[in-house]
Amino acid sequence: MASPATDPDEPLTPAGRLFLRQEMNQIIHCIIGVKNPFDIEAVKSQIRDSFLLKHPRFCSLMVVDRYGRERWRRTDVDLDRHLIVIDSPVNSSDSSAGNGDEAAVNEYLAEMSTGSILSPEKPLWEIHLLVAHKCAVFRIHHALGDGISLMSMLVAGCRKVGKPEEAASMGMVVSKKKKRKDNWWEYYWYGIVRLIGVIWFSFVFVVEFVMKLMWVSDRKTVISGGDGVELWPRKLATARFRLDDMKIVKKAIHDATINDVLFGVISSGLSRYLDHRTPNAVQEGIQLTGLAMVNLRKQSGPQELSQLMEKNSESQWGNKFGFLMIPIKYHKTTGTDPLLYVRRAKVMLDRKKQSLEAHFSYKVADFVMGYLGSNVAGFLNYRIICNTSFTISNVVGPQEAIAMGDNPITYMRVNSSSLPHALTMHMLSYAGRADMQILVAKDIIPDPEFLAKCFEDSLLEMKEAASAIIKSI
Repeated sequence: MASPATDPDEPLTPAGRLFLRQEMNQIIHCIIGVKNPFDIEAVKSQIRDSFLLKHPRFCSLMVVDRYGRERWRRTDVDLDRHLIVIDSPVNSSDSSAGNGDEAAVNEYLAEMSTGSILSPEKPLWEIHLLVAHKCAVFRIHHALGDGISLMSMLVAGCRKVGKPEEAASMGMVVSKKKKRKDNWWEYYWYGIVRLIGVIWFSFVFVVEFVMKLMWVSDRKTVISGGDGVELWPRKLATARFRLDDMKIVKKAIHDATINDVLFGVISSGLSRYLDHRTPNAVQEGIQLTGLAMVNLRKQSGPQELSQLMEKNSESQWGNKFGFLMIPIKYHKTTGTDPLLYVRRAKVMLDRKKQSLEAHFSYKVADFVMGYLGSNVAGFLNYRIICNTSFTISNVVGPQEAIAMGDNPITYMRVNSSSLPHALTMHMLSYAGRADMQILVAKDIIPDPEFLAKCFEDSLLEMKEAASAIIKSI
């Protein structure tokens, strides 16, 4: 066995090994629409000059050594094997509708979400150029990094529209610091109360996490997935939100956040959908548990690339996220104050923020992978997905319009390959908009477009109610 000093290969991280397991073979799809037709040679030139081909993970094969351990091995990259150019329109069953381009791209992505793997004979990424639809699809294996890492890399190669000399704004979220109490005694007791809250909520939510991991599962509804559902055919729809609308709702509720609004919209939208699919059949207050991916770096949103690449940086490149279990309660939407969903979501999320649940899930996964192996870790990860109802993530993207080279980007979206959940939702904000990709098992949820409309209508109702409150103040 070669010593670490002479071994040119790098071992995979525990999270990277988990994402390579057959039942968890996760590929991230980042979809970028552009204003002008692609110049293929210009695109190749931009890729060659980009950070992507300088990053060691994107220039390495995943190999297995004689001891059965996965490792990264540097190799030469043949760009022509990674850049897949599709000149003709991709087929779409909804091509007659007014949103033909979007429907075609969504159908293309849905087909790739099940069974379309990345070849281990080359580094684990591809770029598909859908020329007729003026769209690029970055397919990047989750073993290479999480959404924050990959978004930071993609944004680093872009410039502001109309200001090519200025780098793209990273859309970083600065957390508000609580104002320090002037009275030291008051500050002391505030710290004691906060510590008690952290201990209590961490205990409660960690116990719930372990119970859900081992044997407790959500009640079955018309959106429930389960064992083997990751292999079922998929459909994909897009829900579109305006960040200004979310900010109006946020303003109407004291100390609320965009995430509070988002989970209020999810709760209201799912309640609407269940009312539509199974009127009067779902018990009031029934819980649907979601798995939310939470960035564990100190800084929220995309990171500065230089910080990601520092070996001892707290914002280090890779998969640095934990899971939060997000309980969504079903409530009948008729005659209900739409802002009540946001208020409930805020109470729940405020408690989650006081807990160490996300850090616990990350540390447990790391421990199990390191000491019990990928088989046990894969089994537990698969089990908690089967015992819950949906997956959701929210990534903060660039705040201003940006361009790839001199080609303005019109939209940015993200999703991933299929899971045992019948419903996965990934939201990405860009230049005042937030698009949420809704990937469903179509034999369980046959109408994701209607589900997307339920979410959109929920936000518009909340905005109307919030606007009335703000005007009355």
